Amino acid sequence: MIPCGIPVGVYLETDGIMVVGTGKIETQSGETVEPSYGILKSGDYILKVNGERPAGKEQLAGMIRAQGAEPLVFTIRRGGEEMDVRVEAACTGPEDYKAGIWVRDDTHGIGTLTFVDEHGIFGALGHGISDTDTGRVVEANQGKLYEANIFSITKGTLGEPGSLSGSILYQENKLLGNISKNTSRGVYGTENNQLAQRITGQALPVAYSQEVHEGDALVRCCVDGKVEDYEIRILKVNSSNKESKSMVLEVTDERLLELTGWIVQGMSGSPIIQDGKVIGAVTHVFIQ
Repeated sequence: MIPCGIPVGVYLETDGIMVVGTGKIETQSGETVEPSYGILKSGDYILKVNGERPAGKEQLAGMIRAQGAEPLVFTIRRGGEEMDVRVEAACTGPEDYKAGIWVRDDTHGIGTLTFVDEHGIFGALGHGISDTDTGRVVEANQGKLYEANIFSITKGTLGEPGSLSGSILYQENKLLGNISKNTSRGVYGTENNQLAQRITGQALPVAYSQEVHEGDALVRCCVDGKVEDYEIRILKVNSSNKESKSMVLEVTDERLLELTGWIVQGMSGSPIIQDGKVIGAVTHVFIQ
């Protein structure tokens, strides 16, 4: 695979409309109610309303209004299982009804492209995109990978992780590929011609987990306007850990320490290279 290290923007559409939480609402008569409390839960995904699949949160709100005082049947996915639940919306005004739920149908963020392989498959971030309210990995239906610009760096300090600040370029000519998976180990998808033309680096073999060892390595990232390899040191290796945290590293390169202080948010997905092989990617930062 070709280790990349370029900043990218990730946009995901949820597989169903995600329930962030329930809330109290005031009815037209002045009563305070919470229609969905104990029925819908944070992390549920609304798939259908009375048998019809809403295209987004705006259409969901319209379907709730249109049902009026009649009970709503939500088909939801909870913990991988589908079920039906009944909710009676509350009248909050003339011909206006609400179910008292906070929902989200998409999410986005900035990270680093880890690799592109010989089949045009890419991986990025090194960890899944999680919802900021529920903390759970977003169950994505589809998504897109875009170019991103980094315009400032907040250095990491004790107790604060620091971050790369930037913008996602949502123009059609800045689209880099389609995302098909959002997993605990990162987002994956297929590159388009735009990304294929941009990635020109040398392909490297991927190390077996037992080849990774304590000692010197490199991290490839773009924090100062160009992709660079910076020196790091692998402090600890746990090759038996098959999840996303199997090694601990520290930045030793004075150039990167001067720029960022250490690993900062936005560097997630930066590929790690040791002995001429790709051994993993940055996923998290210690702040203590």
